[in-house]
Amino acid sequence: MSAFASALVVDDLASSRDWLARATRIAFPGIRIGFAASLAQALAQCQAPPPLALVDLGLPDGSGVQLIEHLHPLGCLCVVATVFDDDAHLFPALHAGAQGYVLKDQSPEALAAMLAGIAAGQPPLSPSIARRLLRHFAPPVAADPAAAGATLTTRESEVLRLIAKGLSVADAAGLLGLSRHTVAGYLKDVYRKLSVGTRAEATLEALRRGLIAP
Repeated sequence: MSAFASALVVDDLASSRDWLARATRIAFPGIRIGFAASLAQALAQCQAPPPLALVDLGLPDGSGVQLIEHLHPLGCLCVVATVFDDDAHLFPALHAGAQGYVLKDQSPEALAAMLAGIAAGQPPLSPSIARRLLRHFAPPVAADPAAAGATLTTRESEVLRLIAKGLSVADAAGLLGLSRHTVAGYLKDVYRKLSVGTRAEATLEALRRGLIAP
């Protein structure tokens, strides 16, 4: 069963819409896809917000950030798909509520693999974007975790390091010789201590506080 029943693809270029739709169908077989070529068209389709939206930032009548700001509070998971890889576009989109950021320089199959990871709690991020985030949030000097306001146990730190590297809960459990339930419990405690709600937020907050190395 697909993780999402439907998705909205928002891009003013037909070729990009086709690329995004193909990747989405590979990642989530059977998903229903709606299309919009402008901000106005997208908003008109959002009386009942879709569970997933793939949004270009450069729309002819506005910014995709405006759409993300509208959809995120309604529970829609928004993924940016764009040619822009600079901080001026990346961080406003993330602040608006985007939970993924992918560049239009990869195959539909590569994008599909990133989208499929959503079901396992893995944010879809192009490799260059992930590296940019790591550099941005890396502390200039080593920080004292206790002084930073959160103290993780040794086991919690081990779990966080593995999850931050992109491992699934099951893979981390196998490496640590623990059950999936136990590792999931440690991860829940990490989220609570860092006051975050997603794997991406936990990774970024841990980097910011110096709890893990960039």
